[in-house]
Amino acid sequence: MAALSPPYLLFLGDSDNPLSIKIARGLAHWRPELCIGETGGELSLGLKKMTPAQGARAGAKTFIVGLANGGGYFEPSWVGPIIAAIEAGMDIASGMHQKLSDHKEIRQAAQKHNVSLHDIRHTAAAPPLGTGVPRSGKRLLTVGTDCSVGKMYTALAIEKAMKQERLDVDFRATGQTGIFIAGGGIPVDAVIADFIAGAVEQLSPPADPGHWDVIEGQGSLFNPAFAGVSLGLLHGAQADILVMCHEAGRTQVKDMPGFPVPTLKDCIDTNLHLARLTNPAVKLGAIALNCRVLGAERADKHCAALSEQFAVPCFDPLLHGAGALAESLAGKEE
Repeated sequence: MAALSPPYLLFLGDSDNPLSIKIARGLAHWRPELCIGETGGELSLGLKKMTPAQGARAGAKTFIVGLANGGGYFEPSWVGPIIAAIEAGMDIASGMHQKLSDHKEIRQAAQKHNVSLHDIRHTAAAPPLGTGVPRSGKRLLTVGTDCSVGKMYTALAIEKAMKQERLDVDFRATGQTGIFIAGGGIPVDAVIADFIAGAVEQLSPPADPGHWDVIEGQGSLFNPAFAGVSLGLLHGAQADILVMCHEAGRTQVKDMPGFPVPTLKDCIDTNLHLARLTNPAVKLGAIALNCRVLGAERADKHCAALSEQFAVPCFDPLLHGAGALAESLAGKEE
């Protein structure tokens, strides 16, 4: 990914669905020092509200399309603000499947005002095929019982906690939000299916024996729409440690009526079984529980019960952080 020029002005669009602004929310949470303000409609991340022209005068260099929608296309209502940002002199960065450069009005405006368009969900070249050959270094992969349960947030929380334990670690992004946060990565859902495992091998290459890569997971083996990308990630990662992510209280697979969320045991056992193809020694390292519907007190009890049941740390990364897992990994290093 070409380097983006900070600071950023985050575009929130005109949706009233908080899940739609996940890219902007991720940047505001994990890289607040890079975000100068926000622009858009009803939703807010608590940043200073400003128009594209005001943002440019305040020093914003890149206008981030901070939204995600089904299909990854530009809503007609987004085009005006994007062109306004171009006219104000800002580069534009997007994580949508539809390319900025494929939109005639946006492309022509960018050419006229000599600004750059960054389509970070598109790889420059096809990655190699996966090999399954063992490689040096250590790897942790977040997996999930479903989509949108916190795999990216968990991976970033784990990286943060491992750094606090002075472990040698890098976050490896596989989705558009993670790529914006990390400043690089591979948009694995835009990779041709045959090359997913190879792309992840490329993303997390051989490393020093004590180095950890924390790899952001995608989808779920139990989601009929996205199981393919999850399996490619599982095999390409060759993870030593899996962290299972789950939202407490969710009973139905997201946007898939008739498909129940699997039990944690079934999901853990299936992920471990399939991961052994490329790393026979893979283990469950922790359970990351999204407790947004439980509240703090019930979350503590739920996590304690699951920790006892599966004999691994269980935590809500938002409420508890990932220190328990990081401490156990640091202990293994000794």
